[in-house]
Amino acid sequence: MFLSVEIYLRIFRSNTIPIIVNKVSCKIRFSKPHLKSDYIKERLNLAEYEELLKQVLTSEKELKDKISNLQKLFKSLSKDLDKGDLKSWTRNIGAMQNLLQEQEALLASMQSQVDDFGIRAYVENGDFAEQMLGYCERLGVDVKGDFPIYEMFPFRVRIDVENLDLFLDRKKIQCLRPLAFVQEVKTNRDKLLRVSFDPRSFIKELAAAYDLAMLKQNQGKTQAASGGDVYLKNLYNFLTPMRRFRRDYDQQSFAFDLARLYASDLHSTEDGRQFQFGPSRNINKAIRILDQDGREQYLATIRFFAVAEPDLTLC
Repeated sequence: MFLSVEIYLRIFRSNTIPIIVNKVSCKIRFSKPHLKSDYIKERLNLAEYEELLKQVLTSEKELKDKISNLQKLFKSLSKDLDKGDLKSWTRNIGAMQNLLQEQEALLASMQSQVDDFGIRAYVENGDFAEQMLGYCERLGVDVKGDFPIYEMFPFRVRIDVENLDLFLDRKKIQCLRPLAFVQEVKTNRDKLLRVSFDPRSFIKELAAAYDLAMLKQNQGKTQAASGGDVYLKNLYNFLTPMRRFRRDYDQQSFAFDLARLYASDLHSTEDGRQFQFGPSRNINKAIRILDQDGREQYLATIRFFAVAEPDLTLC
């Protein structure tokens, strides 16, 4: 009698793997790190998309050859009929029928390979997500989050388990090959990085939104405060007052612009005010960015302030 084993692949940050054997919970502990790595590889091979791809590509090549042979026979049919060579024509018709049967069997085999792979289980069991994270590390794509929602700066990725769909921000991506998907994320990220960015124009708009936020904050107060900290997420709402604006310029795009401003050498606005980013104890109030060295930073607030000019009056 075989025991059913359910393995949860949440093992990258732990040396133990929780498993269930006939509903009895236990843990596997690895005494050496390389053993855990070997176990991961062994587990991923049970549903490795690249292995499926190799199998299907082999069948595709065979199918392509059969289609090529079928086309050659089809050309021969016309010549045979023109020449009156009905024996050859009949022989070629029979060969074509055999090739068609072989193609049908090959197509059924290819479909069986995909069915046996188990696409739904592949997504629901977390194999797709784990392999996606592995390719992110290999290709240098920053990723943070937990199944089924991840942030691949500056994009948000969601795995729709029920419908077997992927969403890159709001765009539905028909791709269940982890390597291809991560490559697309990397390509889109690099494309964004190549887009010209004017930090002076951005900080000007940010300062205008900041001034509006301070006016609203000081409304009704007898003594108006100046130079205070304002949450960047609040400024985003001032920059995008209408919902349709937020569709064109979402918070991830805002975070990407903040990252490029953070990496720039700009420290002041056109009117001479300087600005300073600030943190927050509440991580939910902060916006996560990557700096120029690829390290994550959490920016929560910003303040604009005038710098007092030094008194050069001679005594």
